[in-house]
Amino acid sequence: MKALTTCLWFDGQAREAAEFYVSIFPNSELTRVSYFGGEGQDIHGRPEGSVMTVEFDLRGQPYVALNGGPDVQFSEAISFQVLCENQKELDYYWDTLSRGGDEEARQCGWLKDRFGLSWQVLPDILPAMLRDSDREKADAVMHAMMQMKKLDFQALRSAYG
Repeated sequence: MKALTTCLWFDGQAREAAEFYVSIFPNSELTRVSYFGGEGQDIHGRPEGSVMTVEFDLRGQPYVALNGGPDVQFSEAISFQVLCENQKELDYYWDTLSRGGDEEARQCGWLKDRFGLSWQVLPDILPAMLRDSDREKADAVMHAMMQMKKLDFQALRSAYG
């Protein structure tokens, strides 16, 4: 079996989105672009020669961006986690991914980018803190996190004790 590939549905912005994502993450690249032909135009409504799919890799993970049309929108039910090693890295991903995105959707480390895709930009230490068997420590971290939009390593460490 070949690797699983995530397909992301866009309404005409597939190439722009793929170029945006590969510009953010190191070791990422566009790998292939395909175009609509004349066949099926009565169904997809896209002009012949316009971008149909863009295949790209983000840090070794394959994706396909599809210009599928306006019928399907992203929701928070699917998101991508970016686990960061330090505050500088977290600030970079948060600031870059959120630029032009939905400001109202920013909470507890979650954001929506300008294409409507949801991201969780998190300290890599957060999952272990939240799973800690000491419920007081885990609850203190959860409480602190719930007060934040962009997560703060030092504030979460302080809450953890």
